[in-house]
Amino acid sequence: MKVLRKRGLFERAGRHPETIPALERFYDYARKARWHGFNDVRQQFPSVDRVGDVLIFNVLGGNYRLITTVDYPTQRLFIKALMTHREYERKEWLKWA
Repeated sequence: MKVLRKRGLFERAGRHPETIPALERFYDYARKARWHGFNDVRQQFPSVDRVGDVLIFNVLGGNYRLITTVDYPTQRLFIKALMTHREYERKEWLKWA
């Protein structure tokens, strides 16, 4: 996967520095991945959720959510947001679903 908006991801993580090691691991896994559908993602990340076109990854035991979209044919992963659980509950991320 080509991970797009990596810089933005780590800029967002600057507000939550405790997430940086987990996000670096996620980035490394995603960059090496060849996902062709949601089932492929779920094999690597069993806790991932899908709502419409949005994939939601738990970060640090669900204290944070990484909001993404994927274009499987072009192998591109788009980072949309990194949210605390409280921010996630506001459901503003649904605009990408």
